[in-house]
Amino acid sequence: MRKVVSFDCYRTLINFDTRSATHEIVKDRLAEFGVDPDQFHHDAYVMRFQGVVDDYRPYREVVRRTLRNVMLLHGLEYRDEDGEALIEAIKKFTPFREVPDALRRLKGEYDIAILSNSEDDLISYAVDELGVEWDYVLTAEQAGAYKPLPQAFEYLMKATGRGPEDIIHTAQGWEYDIMPTKRYAGMRRIWVNRYGFPGSAAYQPYEEISDLSQLPPLLGV
Repeated sequence: MRKVVSFDCYRTLINFDTRSATHEIVKDRLAEFGVDPDQFHHDAYVMRFQGVVDDYRPYREVVRRTLRNVMLLHGLEYRDEDGEALIEAIKKFTPFREVPDALRRLKGEYDIAILSNSEDDLISYAVDELGVEWDYVLTAEQAGAYKPLPQAFEYLMKATGRGPEDIIHTAQGWEYDIMPTKRYAGMRRIWVNRYGFPGSAAYQPYEEISDLSQLPPLLGV
């Protein structure tokens, strides 16, 4: 049985620029009320994390609630069309330029899987953009839980029929993917550190690359 290279999707494979998409929706209201954009978007990031570690709810609801709550925090009026506009923007996000070629190279030697904090309908837009045939497309909707919760990674192992020693988990998300997978002895973990964030010796062993073009040679392809 071949090893599986599992990928986080958003920000690892797909340029999931929710900051720019959100800013386009709220920029006039930020300016009108004098809200600091950096603080607003930082708060949205924290609230989105909180939203996925609470009891499971569909990803669309997480997106809507996060935007509503951060706007409430900063005194801005939330409208239903704001949440819908952000969901529509998510559907249109595209891969990082090096990703499709790297995936095609890996596909010849490994099974490939997506493990995404998304839902089945939304992830289909990203899958279409990536342009490769996936062996497994796994979502929080299927697992009933979002990363970084253990249930998400346990679902990855159950759905692929592999133990940790047969999985190479590759992701940009430090707190969503790299930190929580330390508990799985034998799992090879590769951090796609696109944004130059500091790592931590406390979560070794993991390997680090700056984009996906470095992954095929790292895995001998």
